[in-house]
Amino acid sequence: MELRINKLCKTYGNGVQALNNISLTIECGMFGLLGPNGAGKSTLMRTIATLQEADTGSIFLDDIDVLDETDTVRRMLGYLPQDFGVYPKVSAYELLDHFARLKGLSDSKKRREMVDGLLQQTNLYDVRNKALGGFSGGMRQRFGIAQALLGDPKLIIVDEPTAGLDPEERVRFHNLLSDIGRDKIVILSTHMVPDVADLCANMAVINKGQLLLTGEPLTLIKQIEGLIWQRFVSKEELPRFQAEHQVISSRLMCGRTQIHVYSAQNPGLEFENVAPTLEDVYFSTMYHATQRTGV
Repeated sequence: MELRINKLCKTYGNGVQALNNISLTIECGMFGLLGPNGAGKSTLMRTIATLQEADTGSIFLDDIDVLDETDTVRRMLGYLPQDFGVYPKVSAYELLDHFARLKGLSDSKKRREMVDGLLQQTNLYDVRNKALGGFSGGMRQRFGIAQALLGDPKLIIVDEPTAGLDPEERVRFHNLLSDIGRDKIVILSTHMVPDVADLCANMAVINKGQLLLTGEPLTLIKQIEGLIWQRFVSKEELPRFQAEHQVISSRLMCGRTQIHVYSAQNPGLEFENVAPTLEDVYFSTMYHATQRTGV
C-alpha cells in the first residue's frame, strides 16, 4: 500500500499558506513528519484524514482518490488527533464499544472480541471498567490508539502523540506504535525529534507549509558526518559565535551553554568534531532554510 501526495496546497482565509506545493510518497511502515508548531503538519494530517479540503493537489491511497472518495478512505483510516477528548464518566470499555458500533461493527460477539483485544494490546484491559476521567495522560493516549485501531485500518495517523507524556509512558507508547507499524502506513506527526529517531524508517521535515527534506534518518545522518562541531561557550559569548559561525543549535548542559556548529572546516579553538544525530539533521535543515528565506 502506498500514499501519494502531489502538489498539495492550502491557504486559509487569513492569508496563511499552511501547505505550499507538498509532494510526498509514503509506503508501509512508520513515517515521521517533523516540524515546529505551526509548520503545517496538522493541516496536512487533517487533509489526509478527510477532515478538511485542499485548495489544489491530489492524494491517492493506492488507486483511491482520498479527496473525492472520503467514505471509502474513512473505512480504512485510524486517526488520533492532537487533542483527543474523552467522556470522563464513561469507562474505557463502554466508550471503545461505542466507537466500534460507530465503525459499523454490529456483530456483538466480534465487537466484544475486538474491543477486548485492543484493550489488551494497549495494556488497558485491567482498567477497562475505570472511568476515563481517572486515566493518566499516557493511558488516555493509549486509549486513543485503541480507538484508532478499530476496524483494522490500513492507514493510521497520529498527531503529536507523546506531547506531555512522562518518560515511562513515552517508552510504553513508542513500543505500542512500533508494534502496529509493521504492515500498515503509520504517519507520526510531531515536533519531537527523538520520536522520529526512535520509530521511523522514513521521514520528512516541513516548515511554514514547505517540504524541506525527505529521506531515511540513517542516510540523512550520514550525509552530515564530519560537518558538526561542538563546544561550550558562556552565555555572553553566544551572540558572537552566532554571528561568526553557523550555529544550528544551543542548549544548556550542566549549567553551561553547548553549541553545535555546521562547518566543513574546524571552526576554531576548543571545537571538537562530533558524530551527528537526527537532531543535527533537523536543526541544520531549519537553519539553512531560514538563511535562504530570511524568515
